[in-house]
Amino acid sequence: MDGQDRAAAAGSPLTDWVHRPRPDAAVRFAGPGDGWDEWSYERLAEGARRVAAGLRSAGTADGDTVVIVEPTGPRFIQLYFGAMVAGAVPVPTAPPAFGQDLTGYARALAHLVGRAAPRMVVTSAALAGQLAGLVPQPVPVRVDDDVIATADPGPCPGWAPAELAMLQFTSGSTRAPRGVRVPVPALEANVAAIAQWLRMRPEDPTASWLPMHHDMGLIGCLITPVVRQSDLWLLSPEQFVRSPLRYLRCFGVHGARLTAMPTFGLEHVARKVRPQDLEGMDFSAWRAVIVGAERVGTGAVERFVRLLAPYGLDPRAILPAYGLAEATLAVTGLPLDELWTSVPLDPRRVVLDGPVPLAPEAGGALVGSGRPLDGIRVAIVDRDGRELPEDHVGEIVVDGPCLTDGYHNEPPDADTGRRDGPLVTGDAGFLHDGQLFVLGRIGDSVKVRGRTLLAEDVEAALESAGLPRHRQTVLLGMRGDRPTAVVVVEQADPLRLEAAQGLVGRVTEGADLVFVRTGVGTIPRTTSGKPKRRELWRIFLTGQLTTAAAHSEDPS
Repeated sequence: MDGQDRAAAAGSPLTDWVHRPRPDAAVRFAGPGDGWDEWSYERLAEGARRVAAGLRSAGTADGDTVVIVEPTGPRFIQLYFGAMVAGAVPVPTAPPAFGQDLTGYARALAHLVGRAAPRMVVTSAALAGQLAGLVPQPVPVRVDDDVIATADPGPCPGWAPAELAMLQFTSGSTRAPRGVRVPVPALEANVAAIAQWLRMRPEDPTASWLPMHHDMGLIGCLITPVVRQSDLWLLSPEQFVRSPLRYLRCFGVHGARLTAMPTFGLEHVARKVRPQDLEGMDFSAWRAVIVGAERVGTGAVERFVRLLAPYGLDPRAILPAYGLAEATLAVTGLPLDELWTSVPLDPRRVVLDGPVPLAPEAGGALVGSGRPLDGIRVAIVDRDGRELPEDHVGEIVVDGPCLTDGYHNEPPDADTGRRDGPLVTGDAGFLHDGQLFVLGRIGDSVKVRGRTLLAEDVEAALESAGLPRHRQTVLLGMRGDRPTAVVVVEQADPLRLEAAQGLVGRVTEGADLVFVRTGVGTIPRTTSGKPKRRELWRIFLTGQLTTAAAHSEDPS
């Protein structure tokens, strides 16, 4: 099939906007100060067509991968969609963060480039010199402006998306990042399911501060609104951290209605914004705050709503959700106009393949992650793959048109992730009243006296004791023949830490419990804020974490 025939057969709603841009909508990027840099869809589309032409003239062929290393900005959008239009496979990649150790970044980038095997790496002029010394040879590093400047921004006849919409590298929270092969139909299906879930209309503006390089920020808050050509307000994560109030103005002043973030975002807003800062704002049109990427804490939700509700935020706008890269992004989400719910859970009695230990007196609560989106099926199975009834804990299994096509260029002896059937996620959870409740990663658990201790349960106990989630994490595993829980806390308040020790000791009863106090920045995290527990566990086993307090709950 030649290019012209493939264009006719493989045209995608993902790239239709590049050829027919809407003249009356724009993407706005947060600039220095309080200003915004506005880019119309017509201007973005012209740049995307230039990228497509530039990539083809540089020798990029159908199905070639192109690594994109760009900060939040218009060039990222043009390069991502331009690569698709050219028939290439974009590989979105985070640039080095301010102050980041370049040794670690170089190692991660070399791993990614080795797996992606790209035709080229495209980046900004500001980063090109830096990356040229980090990208393994002989992969060329091209400057984005050079790719665009030499090309004719015409209609790109004969060019259409490749079979893959992109390689989406996993966050690396449990193992080295892997390139998930996202077929065009899977991305189309997930974008359509998200739009249907949120009842998205072209006139519904979105605002986001999430990184543009990974699933929640990329698909939920960039691709979906861009494909629908909605008004869009984008800040970088650093801008949000410095000024969450500027992000809130997108909704309370500029009229944005849709967004997504991990629990950390709710916590940061509630911690940094004062009620008097919100005077004059109106959040009554804010329809959806998708909360995902990590287990949703009741405290974070309640504090966020308590701050914004007096200024019009409807508590029903909080939409807990569950998703993963291997299912493109979204799997479940709370329907609009439904109030989020939690169930009382006793983490000391959780057993895989057993009934849910609902126990109001235990004091713990687990927030539901909503119901399966359109076309997606979710089941809970036991160790033998048999489906379990509601209110039984097991492994979450997902099926539907959004499933991806395994991992790209994995070693011959590796699990490639390719599947003919449903996706076995590696996450523990249960169904209750048709809603999915996610307990955590099975790989981040340890068996203690026949029960299953999950890292997320211990972290929830720490949070309830007043230790912020973004300053702590829990590592679980076997040290010798002993189940061990390691609590790592950054810059802990001594009184709160003392209170937490007793509470966590009850949750981890039967395991050796080790508390480690460290400085800020010790806990390695993914771009979505998830702790890299396995990496930190390995560091702990080598003795490189300073142990400030340690005791055994069960020395026998």
